[in-house]
Amino acid sequence: MSSLPTLDGLDVAEARVLVRADLNVPIDGGVVGDDFRIRASLPTIHELQERGATVAVCSHLGRPKSPDPAFRMDPVAARLAELGGFPVVKVDSVAGEDAREAVESATGRTVVVLENTRFEVGETTNDPGLSDALAALADFFVLDAFGSAHRAHASTVGVAERLPSAAGRLLEAEVVALSRLLADPDRPYVVVLGGAKISDKLAVMAHLLPKVDRMAVGGGMCFTLLAARGYEVGDSLVEESMIDEVGRLLDSEGGSKVLLPTDVVVADGFSADAAHRVVPADAIPAGWMGLDIGPDTVAAFSVAVADAGSVFWNGPMGVFEWEAFRAGTQGVATALAACDGFTVVGGGDSVAAIRMMGAESTVSHVSSGGGAGLEMLEGRDLPGVAVLRMWAGA
Repeated sequence: MSSLPTLDGLDVAEARVLVRADLNVPIDGGVVGDDFRIRASLPTIHELQERGATVAVCSHLGRPKSPDPAFRMDPVAARLAELGGFPVVKVDSVAGEDAREAVESATGRTVVVLENTRFEVGETTNDPGLSDALAALADFFVLDAFGSAHRAHASTVGVAERLPSAAGRLLEAEVVALSRLLADPDRPYVVVLGGAKISDKLAVMAHLLPKVDRMAVGGGMCFTLLAARGYEVGDSLVEESMIDEVGRLLDSEGGSKVLLPTDVVVADGFSADAAHRVVPADAIPAGWMGLDIGPDTVAAFSVAVADAGSVFWNGPMGVFEWEAFRAGTQGVATALAACDGFTVVGGGDSVAAIRMMGAESTVSHVSSGGGAGLEMLEGRDLPGVAVLRMWAGA
């Protein structure tokens, strides 16, 4: 962490600061549906304001390939103003003359919100021209978007190569928390993984297995592991192309650390009101699909979490949005809340679940970035973090 420059090293009084935040939030009917990420961006913005900086904020929203009215930043800017308690000027461009004029004319605590960075085709290719244009808006750059730090884009890496840069408080907290899990975690170290696809998590499983004491696996991804064990999984989600590789992982030296479901909640269709029942994990009937872990598995996972010194949880245990298939995720959330160790929850669905259960304040760290957190725990150096280290001691 000593090599990661933070806000403490920036003299921002009377300076213009461009903050790359992660304001990629759900928009429903022109209104922000979940403002967790907007709230998470506020400490950095407020600190810069208090230290006399003029703040401009940029972010992506969704994955548009070109300008799209459905992904304009206007609803985000409006909610940022409400939550932050400061005036916001939203400009209709990502960079260029209009944006520069808005930043230069901003007074007091006014925050300038730029248009969706994904509206520029050069964003995802880290285009030098767009990076130059963004850098022209400010004197300093602050990367606070941990959820985008694993992408080498113009608004994460390109601008950081051109302006004195530092990590915002959110990014700093994320790197500190996840580094604690990487470096010397308190024991026992337990990882709980869920979500739909094993292909999204296999790399992190392989990297973490030698380092953890137990790895509990639920969610849709567990059925590929159960299939690799030769179990009948009915119509459950299985990535056939991954079975051989998953089998090798389970047969490896660390494979004995993997805790798989012993019972699951199955349904006769993929719907909230489908008929459902609990069955052994090795006897899922034909025509039925697993949509949650069962009560015996919840108990086993909870025991593993209960006395852990460190826990990392990424991915729900089932289709928690539907009440009939929520008990597994709720059980893990309850166990995590009661754990006295260092607990980290990462990934959009996991964060949504822990918040739905009202357990957000009981965990040590709620991560704002799923993919970035997994890549960091895979041992990768995130491009957005790596580029900041150029400015360490500068």
